[in-house]
Amino acid sequence: MGNEYNRRDFLKLGTKVGAGLTLGTIPLTSCTRQVTYEPIAAKAKPIMPLRVGFVGVGGRGTHLLKLFLEFEGIEVKAVCDIVKEKVGRAQRLTEKASQPKPAGYFRGETDFKRLCWNEQLDLVITATPWRWHVPVCVAAMETGKHAAAEVPVAVTMDECWQLVETAEKMGRYCIMLENCCYGYSEMMVLNMVRKGVLGELLHCEAGYMHDLRNIKLSYKGEGLWRTAHSVTRNGNLYPTHGLGPIAQCMNINRGDRFKYLVSMSSNSRGLSLYATEKFGPDHSLAKQKYALGDVNSSLIKTVNGLTIVLQHNCDSPRPYSRLKVVQGTKGIFEEGRPSRMGASDNDSIYIEGKSPQHQWELLMAYADEYEHPLWKALGKEARGKGHGGMDYLMVYRLVKALQDGTEPDMDVYDAASWSVVSELSERSTADKSRPVDFPDFTRGRWKTTKPLDIIGA
Repeated sequence: MGNEYNRRDFLKLGTKVGAGLTLGTIPLTSCTRQVTYEPIAAKAKPIMPLRVGFVGVGGRGTHLLKLFLEFEGIEVKAVCDIVKEKVGRAQRLTEKASQPKPAGYFRGETDFKRLCWNEQLDLVITATPWRWHVPVCVAAMETGKHAAAEVPVAVTMDECWQLVETAEKMGRYCIMLENCCYGYSEMMVLNMVRKGVLGELLHCEAGYMHDLRNIKLSYKGEGLWRTAHSVTRNGNLYPTHGLGPIAQCMNINRGDRFKYLVSMSSNSRGLSLYATEKFGPDHSLAKQKYALGDVNSSLIKTVNGLTIVLQHNCDSPRPYSRLKVVQGTKGIFEEGRPSRMGASDNDSIYIEGKSPQHQWELLMAYADEYEHPLWKALGKEARGKGHGGMDYLMVYRLVKALQDGTEPDMDVYDAASWSVVSELSERSTADKSRPVDFPDFTRGRWKTTKPLDIIGA
């Protein structure tokens, strides 16, 4: 009974907090901003050792902490969480890695500000509930530190602009930790696209299809905060896992950019039915009204005429999938159906002139020729270290970029462009699927920024 009372109070609070996220109360935001600052990359200098602080050391934050501790030249100087015991656990893990005990911060939700002001750090990692990503990143950058946050980096367009403008003003990186850009098949397909194997790109499909009903309706972990977003918002709330890798294939913000979006959602059924079955029809979670449609579908058009189908489905019974399709003028890649969360060993490809006519081939048949150099060099080291190894490679690339003084694979413009899909999809869904324009966070720099290189270790 106590748990139910706490959950009910939380959902009421979440509704109040989330009210600022609904269509009727999101302030109309201009798609362009006049204030500009210098490009960030020009100010990058090698950092060795790399001094790191962590804000949010629950399950995901602790996993990231362990990965960072594996790399040479990393000094973990501070950890922060609202739960004192989690701070203590992070301190012990750091000491176990033969480093001095990091400073601990646990005096409430905004104690990350003390961490940013007090500590001499180069990078602050954020693995908190979504509503804290922007405040932590801004506090870090305003005190002279680079920032990296879990996905999505922001929830609203105003938040995205705040990150872009702060990063430019302070000359600091603000990076979204999009691990799916480092998946084995994603990177192999990116390599093939760069080499012209699929021809000119025309269309891609992606999404986040993950049954989270049990997590959303639990009394721990993400269930303590994620459910409130489903109560108050209706759109694509988690776009970046699927969108990030195909945005890189399409050279978004590096020769092309997202132009506009249309979106619609199905009825909302899954959470109510699941709560009724699990807790009974009289439980507060069963009676709760959920705004989020079970399946959201969004269509995106780019300036250069490419199209994207992007879906979100977290409240239905289904195995995990990111629904990847990459269609070019010379061939197509399509994700296989994984037996568990992560990469599939039956991803398929068809290449005109190479594949048997009208027959799929396994992507792995081309691994010897097109495996991404980063996986070729570090695949054995990476596998088994978070989501099939993509987490390890994500951290490796960020650490190496900062230590070498080179530009990271993803920047604040990527973080904003991929995350802003959430608000744009909410607006379109609420307005009879009318088109909504994307902001140009780069303010025209997308026309001259070079595409990502295919790099190794």
